[in-house]
Amino acid sequence: GAALCRVCGCLGPRCCGRCRRAAYCGPEHQALDWRRGHRRSCGQHAAGDDSADAIPEHNEFLFPEYEILIEPEEPESPADSTDDEQGAEDTSKDVKEQEELGAAGIAALQSLDEETLEAMAKHETEEEKIFQMFKKQVAAEPEQIIRYCRGGEGPLWVSGENRPEEKDIPNCVCGAKRIFEFQIMPQLLNHLQVDSLGESIDWGTLVVYTCADSCGGGNEYLEEFIWKQDYSMGCT
Repeated sequence: GAALCRVCGCLGPRCCGRCRRAAYCGPEHQALDWRRGHRRSCGQHAAGDDSADAIPEHNEFLFPEYEILIEPEEPESPADSTDDEQGAEDTSKDVKEQEELGAAGIAALQSLDEETLEAMAKHETEEEKIFQMFKKQVAAEPEQIIRYCRGGEGPLWVSGENRPEEKDIPNCVCGAKRIFEFQIMPQLLNHLQVDSLGESIDWGTLVVYTCADSCGGGNEYLEEFIWKQDYSMGCT
């Protein structure tokens, strides 16, 4: 298989110039691993010590590992439809309450013309509808981290903004078009415990497009295309 970085587990095209055994994604992780113990294990390997093959743990970088279970999505049942109707009523009430609250603050928007106000209201309503649909789908499978549907139904968008057009998705290196294959859901962030990194990592959904002709050999890693969509500013 492909060599993977000893620190983060990503593809590691760079290797230690001394032992030629340790792989890294780049010079930053190579330097970090050198300071964290590879300096010693690299010397042991040069001296013929088999224990040098042991990979040091870097728990502050490596994400926890899980098994991904693949299951078909259950079709909607009549009971779900009843719940949907109730949910639609609740959503209608929420929209009505929001409209009432919005009416109370009209005085603050007196400086805006009627056309601008109507455009803003329509945009917010559409965004809310899209986000509510996303939340409904997620609620049905709250542990789902990947939605796979190659060549079929498109991705489940979290917002009406920042969606790719056909021209935004580059063709594969073989010349064939790339098509939607799967999307990574935001629930994955909870499992990865990204808060421990001390850095901000967030997304609404990550949509992966792959070669329509499935080119490449069985043992090759091929570069594909990913589209990151964040939550709309209007979503809560």
